[in-house]
Amino acid sequence: MTVTLIAKAADAIAIETYTAKQWTARQSREKPNVVNWAAAQSFKAKPGQVLVLPDSRSGKPARVLAGLGDSPDLWSYAAIAAALPPGDYRLADSKAADDAALGWALNAYRFDRYKKPAERKPAARLVWPAKADRARVQALYDGIVLARDLINTPSSDMGPAELAEAARGIAMLGGASFDCVIGDELLEKNYPMIHAVGRASGRLPRLIDIVWGNPKHPKLTLVGKGVCFDTGGLDLKPSAGMLLMKKDMGGAAVVLGLAAAIMALKLPVRLRVLIGAVENSVSGNAMRPGDVLNTRKGITVEIGNTDAEGRLVLGDLLAEADSEKPDWLIDCATLTGAARVAVGPDLPALYSTDDAMAEALLSAGIAVAEPLWRLPLHKPYRDYIEGKVADISNSGDTPFAGSITAALFLKEFVDKTKCYAHLDLFAWNPNPRPGRPLGGEATALRALFTAIEKRYAKRR
Repeated sequence: MTVTLIAKAADAIAIETYTAKQWTARQSREKPNVVNWAAAQSFKAKPGQVLVLPDSRSGKPARVLAGLGDSPDLWSYAAIAAALPPGDYRLADSKAADDAALGWALNAYRFDRYKKPAERKPAARLVWPAKADRARVQALYDGIVLARDLINTPSSDMGPAELAEAARGIAMLGGASFDCVIGDELLEKNYPMIHAVGRASGRLPRLIDIVWGNPKHPKLTLVGKGVCFDTGGLDLKPSAGMLLMKKDMGGAAVVLGLAAAIMALKLPVRLRVLIGAVENSVSGNAMRPGDVLNTRKGITVEIGNTDAEGRLVLGDLLAEADSEKPDWLIDCATLTGAARVAVGPDLPALYSTDDAMAEALLSAGIAVAEPLWRLPLHKPYRDYIEGKVADISNSGDTPFAGSITAALFLKEFVDKTKCYAHLDLFAWNPNPRPGRPLGGEATALRALFTAIEKRYAKRR
């Protein structure tokens, strides 16, 4: 855990947190000088707003008033941490202890691997809140940081081999089995679409397969898109479209961070993680528009656009995952620009074949201030991706409903599993905010973990 959380401090300054309504009610019980000072500083308990009150004799900080807004969440605590001067602090109450600890810790996150070593400025440190579940906070923090670091690492140092090695390390740490299918072996083991997407790169494509937990426990399978860089293939992206393509393995990063948290907290599941780690490049053997690919599922896919490669990788992975009929099957992918146009960078588009599963995920997202937005698997749009010479096309001829048709494509590879969810996410913070710096983000990780924990932990 980051050093901004400490075990104890005898002289830690108390932080009193208030929503806007609570602060309005509190003023009638405060001393007039405090109320007047708060008014002079325009303190209204807005999210992240702080007011340091000095000791009347020494002039040193004695109390801190901090705002949580009307809907407190961990980002409010991250904002408080960002606003306070260096020093040791403690929460005067024990409410939202986990959110306070996690938000405070995430405020200190920086990705500075490639910068010259520099001395960090002293930070505000928080004494662990009394009722915080340290193991849970640590597991989520580690999972989020892992995902962020993987996404932020440039593709020169995070290709398919490096992503596989990172996954191997996570598996070893959690006591899981690890297998990796590489290069032409993908054809031998019937993962033809993963091979087709990655074959043009000098960095061999890989299938990553992690298995953990008691086989008698309910099966939970997580699938991640691990496109370590996406040029668009022969349907080449413009230069501006490639600038963030190191994050096209964001779905895999989120899945690995989530899996690490699940293993660390030993949730009672039989967990399987499947990731297709590839680079979509251009060379003489690159797949071409109009090509027809065989698939693990047995259906044929016509290539309408080589830049719609993520769904090809996921198709083979989902076919394998579906063969085991897991209790829950979830895939995460930075799949379509259409989803970002529809719901922006913060909201993952959620598709699910089961209403109860969808509701569980939506409720968990609201509970942890990481909302998802459900979109429909609208069957009539399946016609948009009907193949002309094959069973299905990876890209329709219409500009309409791009995220939905991508989800419908994936659904073609899942027919045995009742509870399946697809998350089309961004995995990137385009604007810096306290606790959420510019760069890679573990989008939906906490929401997914909370839903999974609620479903399976009660079965212990």
